[in-house]
Order: sequence, then C-alpha cells, then structure tokens
Amino acid sequence: MRQVTIYTTDKEYQHFIELAKNLHYVKKIETDEDSQESVLANIKTGLKEVSLFKKGKLKTTSAKDFLNEL
Repeated sequence: MRQVTIYTTDKEYQHFIELAKNLHYVKKIETDEDSQESVLANIKTGLKEVSLFKKGKLKTTSAKDFLNEL
C-alpha cells in the first residue's frame, strides 16, 4: 500500500475529500480535521476529569509523584 500527501486550497478542500471518498481504491482518508477532533475530545475529557476532581469523585496524583514517574 502507498501513501499520498496532497496540499490544496481551502476552497477546493471539501470537493477533493468527497471525490476521494468516492474512489473505490481509496482505503483510508486522514485529514487534519481528524487530529482536531481528537484534540477537542481530549480537552473535553480533561475538563470532565477536573470537574470530577473538584467534586471529590476522582483521585489524582501529586505533581511530584507524576514527575518522579517520568
């Protein structure tokens, strides 16, 4: 299997993605949107954990212990 990286304008981006999805030989499409979605999901998870910690429902490790593990 081979990999291709394509740079296109914002104006043509969505059209190109739709075109590529309709090609039977394209197995996987990775976009920068995928990484943005995972970053947002990680931020949401972190905020939920902070909320749980503030409510006393989640235990955390101290910064010192965390750094010692590294």
